[in-house]
Amino acid sequence: MPVKCNTKCGRNAVLKRPKTGDALCKECFFWAFEQEVHQTITTANLFNPGDYVAIAASGGKDSTVLAYIMKLLNDRYNYGLKLVLLSVDEGITGYRDDSLETVKRNEQQYGIPLKILSYEELYGWTMDRIVEQAGRKNNCTFCGVFRRQALDRGATLLKVDKIVTGHNADDIAETVLMNILRGDIARLQRCTAIVTDSEGSIPRSKPFKYTYEKEIVMYAYFKKLDYFSTECIYSPNAYRGHARAFLKDLEKIRATAIIDVIHSGECLSVRDGVKLPTRTLCTRCGHISSQPVCKACVLLEGLNKGKPRLGIGKSSKVRERLGSNMSDLSGHDSLGSNMSDLSGHDSKTSVLTSMLEF
Repeated sequence: MPVKCNTKCGRNAVLKRPKTGDALCKECFFWAFEQEVHQTITTANLFNPGDYVAIAASGGKDSTVLAYIMKLLNDRYNYGLKLVLLSVDEGITGYRDDSLETVKRNEQQYGIPLKILSYEELYGWTMDRIVEQAGRKNNCTFCGVFRRQALDRGATLLKVDKIVTGHNADDIAETVLMNILRGDIARLQRCTAIVTDSEGSIPRSKPFKYTYEKEIVMYAYFKKLDYFSTECIYSPNAYRGHARAFLKDLEKIRATAIIDVIHSGECLSVRDGVKLPTRTLCTRCGHISSQPVCKACVLLEGLNKGKPRLGIGKSSKVRERLGSNMSDLSGHDSLGSNMSDLSGHDSKTSVLTSMLEF
């Protein structure tokens, strides 16, 4: 016998929400999903009328659904936002080049302009070349640091007011676990914040902070959105994968584990005496940093000198190894000059199957 939608709309349910356990029809699920994101946006006052907002677009499910939702809610509730898609090409053959084709289609489908920046033009390196030199053990460190800074630089180039990213509840819970496992308690408050910004930087917000990854997949599936579902070819060895596996095991036991972990991270405070990093400007590229020379410049210095492990590990050790070379960093031709030049111009199937069964 068909299961009826819990909203008593009279239609047959087609899915069971992982977040609440409610059996819903497609239409009621769409409305519930969209309203929850809208509530997150309005409760946190993420935007002001007239804001120029860059959507970090990778072509994956999260950013594709984010772009679709941002346009839909902007039109439905008259947010008054000007939207632009901002993509970063890391230079991963067979992965990013394919996913960017999806982003280009999204540009046409949603009528949102697109800007693409590449590691090659920003740093003079591609991830393929970095992995070739550094190996696969720490490649996600390079990509994570470079990508975060590339988004900021792209946003500055576009002169946007804010950036939105597709980080979902699962991503944030994983980051909380990673910080705890690494003993980096001081970062908990920042990683759970719905808006992160520093003086002089462009604010980043996470409209999907309380949205389960499974529900994003379901929304994209039932809406028949065009997204790229292949995982990065360099990510299987990432430390995040262990936190993700642990979180999934917890979720099997307790459905609310993801939100519970996020709330725990929000409630944990930094004890007295713990010194938080002081934000300053990198003496080399001028980007926001907690050190005289930012992490991206240190990593880039190692690559350019043929010492890719130079920036891996504790920052104090890096400074010691660089020694007097720190004062010479500005003399090297890399990130700073590249930016001055630039400014002149699935496993998803099995997940769905399990979620569609009552």
